[in-house]
Amino acid sequence: MSERTLADKPLVGPVEAPELHIMTYNIRRRVAHVNPWSHDHWGRREPLVRRLLAAEQPTILGVQEALPDQLPAILEGLGEKYSSIGRGRNADGGGEQCPLVYDSARLELLDWDQDALSNTPDEPGSNGWGNLIPRIIVTGRFRDRETGKELTIINTHLDHMSRKSRQQSVMAIRSLVARTQGAVVVLGDFNTGAASQPYEALTSDDVLTDAWDVAEERLTELWGTFPHYRAPKQGRKRIDWVMVNSGVTVVETGINTTRYDGAWPSDHTPVQAIITVD
Repeated sequence: MSERTLADKPLVGPVEAPELHIMTYNIRRRVAHVNPWSHDHWGRREPLVRRLLAAEQPTILGVQEALPDQLPAILEGLGEKYSSIGRGRNADGGGEQCPLVYDSARLELLDWDQDALSNTPDEPGSNGWGNLIPRIIVTGRFRDRETGKELTIINTHLDHMSRKSRQQSVMAIRSLVARTQGAVVVLGDFNTGAASQPYEALTSDDVLTDAWDVAEERLTELWGTFPHYRAPKQGRKRIDWVMVNSGVTVVETGINTTRYDGAWPSDHTPVQAIITVD
């Protein structure tokens, strides 16, 4: 049952065609062996994640750091009409996921794929660019049941330690976007700021543009997206991005700093945008 209440005012909330509500959200993996009163404790955060998603109801949600036993909270928070695509990043399909969760009443899934961010993208669990753990991209192609228009969504979570891995990964994403026809949105936790080489690589030559920069309206201040359970601050690194190609118009965007009685659902903030497919 949804935990949404009349008091929960969304930053964006449900939208109607032709608009689509896009969200990227690192929900913070369930950490073992933490104290019950820790900000990191999943038992404390799970109802808050459900509550936030129930209020926002994005059309498409790109999740990072989701362990298999966390996915039910996401789907139950959103409601029965939502479905997800994606597997774990390990060779056996287990482990952390970067699922794409979508409103199946609004969107028809046409095709999807998951690749490793490595020199052998078709080999599950592979790495080799300096990252010690596997990193992945999940790609979904959808048709809007209301407008008939198609769009491709790419979701990822780049490595937190290796600069080489992040740079190689964004070049792979850039190549994928360049060879994809039609509207494309890239979502993710990029583990680097908006003044970095990976950001420049994605946005150079207008392959992609930052939704924050091209939005017709910004709903919030330019918060850092990794407050780590502290008060939100301007001027901190914005490491979670929504990127779009020329087939997409960004109507609104915002960085969601919602807390419940002072408690954060995650150590990251969701980044949201309303878009239309041109």
